[in-house]
Amino acid sequence: MAQQPRVPTAADLAAQTPEEFWEGLYRQRADDAAVWASRVNPLLVEVAGESAPGAALDLGCGTGGDTLWLARRGWRVTAVDIAPTAVERVAALGRAEGLCALITAESHNLARTFPSGEFDLVSAQYFHTPYELPRASILRAAAEALRPGGRLLVVDHASIAPWSWNQDHDTRFPTPREIYEELALPATEWVLERAEAPRREATGPDGSTATVTDHVTLIRRASAQPGP
Repeated sequence: MAQQPRVPTAADLAAQTPEEFWEGLYRQRADDAAVWASRVNPLLVEVAGESAPGAALDLGCGTGGDTLWLARRGWRVTAVDIAPTAVERVAALGRAEGLCALITAESHNLARTFPSGEFDLVSAQYFHTPYELPRASILRAAAEALRPGGRLLVVDHASIAPWSWNQDHDTRFPTPREIYEELALPATEWVLERAEAPRREATGPDGSTATVTDHVTLIRRASAQPGP
């Protein structure tokens, strides 16, 4: 059973760059096979299962469960994370499953660089960090990387779980519609398909369970209009 990560203190965060912080976290988990590729986020399954496989971008691929689930179903996946250990481990798991032709794993600090390419699906699952991050700019770049008809799925925490780093129950979480509006995408080209707050039973790193709420924002790039 995976152990719950220690809650980072302000001193921990101040002593490290974002790259060092996330690299340290994933190095702690590097030998724990149970956390690698063992889970896929259920809302990704729901959304991707509606579509024929194409090109996907997994922002913040972490332990790689989403990337591998997509690749097993024929998606060509660009898996991105700030931590080299996460990227290297996901690539190694892909090779072990014979999926290396379908997985491109890249290390990016998305505040500085964004992966190239056009995508049919961009997934940003719990794209949170204790550091400052130009999140709206990154998600706008993700929307602009969509092909016509492609979709951007953003799933955020909307409640505090017992294992959450943040235990401030007065925290206000932006709604899906607020997230969409912050991106300032022209309504003539991007459509808000879903703005929901579903509840689900979740399992934490220590194996405990709790009912949590997610914020789900699903944006579709309009299909190209036929010419005259």
